Amino acid sequence: MNPTTSQPKVKTGTPPMLIAARIARILVGIIFIFSGLIKLNDPVGTQIKFEEYFEVFAQDLPFMHDFFMALVPFTLAMSVLFCAAEIILGVALLASYKPKVTVWLLFFLITFFTFLTFYSAYFDRVTDCGCFGDAIKLKPWTSFGKDIVLMVLILFIIGHRNRLRSRNTGWLVGLTIVFTIGLGIYAVQFLPPIDMLPYAVGKSIPAQMKPSEPLRYKYLMEKGGKTTEFEQYPTDQSYTFKEMVLVNPNAKPKITDYRIWNDEGDFTQETFAGNKLFIIVKNIKDIDAGSLPAIRALVEGLQGSMVKPYILTSTSDDEIKAFRKEFQLESVPYYKADATVLKTIMRSNPGTWLLSNGTVRGKWHFNSTPNAAEVLEKVK
Repeated sequence: MNPTTSQPKVKTGTPPMLIAARIARILVGIIFIFSGLIKLNDPVGTQIKFEEYFEVFAQDLPFMHDFFMALVPFTLAMSVLFCAAEIILGVALLASYKPKVTVWLLFFLITFFTFLTFYSAYFDRVTDCGCFGDAIKLKPWTSFGKDIVLMVLILFIIGHRNRLRSRNTGWLVGLTIVFTIGLGIYAVQFLPPIDMLPYAVGKSIPAQMKPSEPLRYKYLMEKGGKTTEFEQYPTDQSYTFKEMVLVNPNAKPKITDYRIWNDEGDFTQETFAGNKLFIIVKNIKDIDAGSLPAIRALVEGLQGSMVKPYILTSTSDDEIKAFRKEFQLESVPYYKADATVLKTIMRSNPGTWLLSNGTVRGKWHFNSTPNAAEVLEKVK
């Protein structure tokens, strides 16, 4: 008999660390795609956030004031490019397209976002980073924590980048580039395809100004160095008040800052009566003057109808009076609103916003101003 020769056993299967790297790659890719899609749906909203950051940096770093303010005119283009980059890099990572380059680009991107969220949280300057647009609101420290987790995952992928196989999926990345840029341009030119704001079509403004249920609080009181929670404010005066905490924060009103007024007083409640078409004029400097003839034709077409046109603006009286005279809109009364509220209501300047008994029935970018028949059809 020939002696049996023992052979070393060969281990098979995928190493656990490689499996972990693949899971990390999938998680990072999905999160970046999700985040980018939500923001790219409303790039003007992300533009507003960029403007807030640059204005804050200009105040906090006076020696760089001019530099940051010089970036403000480019914030819309930056918004589209950054949001598109999130989606493109997320798809490239999932599709294993040039993974070594892709993962480093993601690292630089998350480093930038981590700096912004840390600045927001630590200095309490921009309280909503807009990481997931208006779909998911995160507190500053939560946003920062989310970015730290993503950075750790990306660093883990970088550590195993030599094990990632590059695939010939450039065609998919190319299609993603075309799709993202197209979506961004469409959202800028014709409002967000999916309106996630509280002033969207179908939303009742007065209903959202009320809490969904009675607000409930708990009271943190201190006595003898010990903190105790109470559902009702204690009558025992030996306790020292420490903090009042809202128990059901989701019940808070969705809209808290909607207010309309003029020199004669508050007009807020009147906006909820009947049918009103508001021409939103956020400011005169950046207004698209070429869209005003269509708006003027709309106003003329609504004369004597059940829909009354008004102008909503945050500009000064002198500016809006000169504007109405220049564009032959002197017959349209104007009212004031907070600039931030107008930015939330309408992502274009100008734009038209239709309310019927307080419920939004229509919302149009200046590139798609309706005619009178379309407006009247909405309030039948």
